[in-house]
Amino acid sequence: MVDETQMWAGERVTETSAGDGRPVARERHRQGGGPSFGGSPAGAAGRDPRSNTRPRNNDPCYAALDLGTNNCRLLVARPTGSGFRVVDAFSRIVRLGEGLIGSGRLGEAAMDRAVEALKVCASKIGSRHIVDRRLIATEACRTAVNGAEFISRVARETGLELEIVDRETEARLAASGCTPLVDPTSDGAVLFDIGGGSTEVVWLDRLETRDGGPPAAVIRAWVSVPLGVVTVAERHGGVKVTRDDFEAMVNEFTPHLAGFVTAVGPHNCGRLHLLGTSGTVTTIAGVHLDLPRYDRSQVDGTWLGAEQVRVVVDRLLAMPFAERAANPCIGVERADLVLAGCAILESVRRAFPCDRLRVADRGLREGILVELMRADGVWRQRAGAPA
Repeated sequence: MVDETQMWAGERVTETSAGDGRPVARERHRQGGGPSFGGSPAGAAGRDPRSNTRPRNNDPCYAALDLGTNNCRLLVARPTGSGFRVVDAFSRIVRLGEGLIGSGRLGEAAMDRAVEALKVCASKIGSRHIVDRRLIATEACRTAVNGAEFISRVARETGLELEIVDRETEARLAASGCTPLVDPTSDGAVLFDIGGGSTEVVWLDRLETRDGGPPAAVIRAWVSVPLGVVTVAERHGGVKVTRDDFEAMVNEFTPHLAGFVTAVGPHNCGRLHLLGTSGTVTTIAGVHLDLPRYDRSQVDGTWLGAEQVRVVVDRLLAMPFAERAANPCIGVERADLVLAGCAILESVRRAFPCDRLRVADRGLREGILVELMRADGVWRQRAGAPA
């Protein structure tokens, strides 16, 4: 396997503006004519302040779509006084990258599944007054030899023009979406986004903005590894996973972090914390909480100790496949992927043995929305106005 790991180290503010009028260039995707997102989850346990209030369909909204190797996700939101409120959402597991590591191509069945999901997204976007949107595709479309051809098919059949983003953009958007969950009393966080085909790890800090919106992300270093839950599970298996299989997954991922650890340099893990965004960490949180059904309001923002994470991973390793599939926080569609994700998490935990992990049920889409809204100055305009 060719090592396509990409890394950067330094320091840059990633938001469109740090809140003081200093713009950061980004591509614009303007189109003419639920839940809330802000500084932190409400409640000590990270409960979600989102409500079911829906605005009128003609209220100005922003749309963010993320077509990944495993999932197709959409958020439609409108700005509030210090963040935004989600008014429509969609998520479906499509496994677009199924079989990609063997063939180098997106399969017909996988593309068909993705197109059907994107048709739903197109309908939802079309039913709202969208003033700006950004629709992205990530690792599967980046690496497949027919990725661009698939994007053209999507445009023909759904009317959606997807943008294949590079790994640096993916890391930046994840950082922008998760920055509100960085503990401001810490020395920063090691953010990791375990995707279907790639994993981004970011040494992240936060900068309080002066526009009344969410804090801006400060990226000090990042690495993008071309391994995710789908690719790792396909290489090592995901149905019956022994402890040896699990360690083999960990050992495959670990070398990709070596340069990143060096770039971070001397650090005190007691003053940092981990910040995870992905189905893997939200699943771990749900299993830890013994939720009878997955509940975002109880998961997003939750803190887990290192020992609590270890106990859940050991519990998942001990579960037969049927038990994993029956767990309400895992389900049949994720049962063969969750241990691959746990192995990637374990590799990150060994590289950065922090005592605390914060769980984020947010990421690229939220990052897109923050960047779109900040570029339009919506929080400056709303300063002092009621949410």
